[in-house]
Amino acid sequence: MMTDLPLDLVRTLLVVADEGTFDAAASALRVTPSAISQRVKALEQRTGRVLLIRTKPVRLTESGQAVVRFGRQMALLEADTRAELGLTTGDEPVRLTIAVNADSLATWFLPALTRVPPEQKICFELHREDQDHTTTLLREGLVMAAVTSSPDPVAGCSVHRLGHMRYLAVVSPALGTDLDLAEAPVVVFDRRDDLQDRFARERGTIASRLRHYVPSSEGFFDAVAAGMGWGMVPLAQIGDRLRDGSFVCLDPDHPIDVPLFWQQWKLDSPALAAVSAAITTAAADLLVDPQG
Repeated sequence: MMTDLPLDLVRTLLVVADEGTFDAAASALRVTPSAISQRVKALEQRTGRVLLIRTKPVRLTESGQAVVRFGRQMALLEADTRAELGLTTGDEPVRLTIAVNADSLATWFLPALTRVPPEQKICFELHREDQDHTTTLLREGLVMAAVTSSPDPVAGCSVHRLGHMRYLAVVSPALGTDLDLAEAPVVVFDRRDDLQDRFARERGTIASRLRHYVPSSEGFFDAVAAGMGWGMVPLAQIGDRLRDGSFVCLDPDHPIDVPLFWQQWKLDSPALAAVSAAITTAAADLLVDPQG
């Protein structure tokens, strides 16, 4: 049973998952790689399951993901309990791992984190991932909470609706404004980014194969501003660019709204509750409600 698992072995697996290799985990724990290997093998014998695929970096099996989730939850609850009992020095932060999409990270998410009361002493570790894939990190136990486009809860998680990220199709006047989307160059975040293709499909055409991949929210914005191509830019990033003529909106009456949700582990943790409250409150102020 999970409660019978030796916590020192679980913590070792957690460090290996975070560090990616036995050597890096050994350095973090100040032991030898052989000791790390022995601990992982002992945990696998205890569970009767293979927990790691020994690649570089290591990959967790489904069983390994379950143990890592357990370990991360126990670490958070232990930190909360020690703080409540006054067993900490007052300088020990609680580490929270959160998955967030790049556009949220570049616009509203960091200001939202500043709303978390400083007395919580939380150390944030943010993992940048597409909003359609952040739940994968939750499922693997790599993060405790995530901004995601999925309203379907990951097992053991709760879901709260945040609002919508609104995107407008914009272009620099230097590229021209009467564009044939099938021919005009287009800026795309990465190969999983479907927003530009979706915008074109909804207009009965296709987006050009002449496309530039720029996997950074800030870089994407700069590429569109420089006239490399048109692209779907978050309304929160555009600011005064439409009013001063730096950007032209290709179809102001038809934005694309991407719904966002907050998923987090179901834990009675003051730190996680404080972050959840800050995120959901900020999202109500900073995101779009298409029905509002």
